[in-house]
Amino acid sequence: MRIEIKCFASLAVHTPREREMTVPDGAVVRDVMRTLGIAPEEVKIIFINGVHAEPDAPLKENDRLGLIPAVGGG
Repeated sequence: MRIEIKCFASLAVHTPREREMTVPDGAVVRDVMRTLGIAPEEVKIIFINGVHAEPDAPLKENDRLGLIPAVGGG
């Protein structure tokens, strides 16, 4: 199944070139992070279709996945 992926801030280098990716049926967010080479501790916020999600959340055809790192500032 195809999903759209957007990685933000320091994770942007992991965004697939076409911003889309084919994943197997039954894939969860953690599977995508592993495939993209993103360690779980690097991701602070996960969104699926604009709704907060967890690393074990299942993905469906045409989902939009957003991965956001912890952001510091001051």
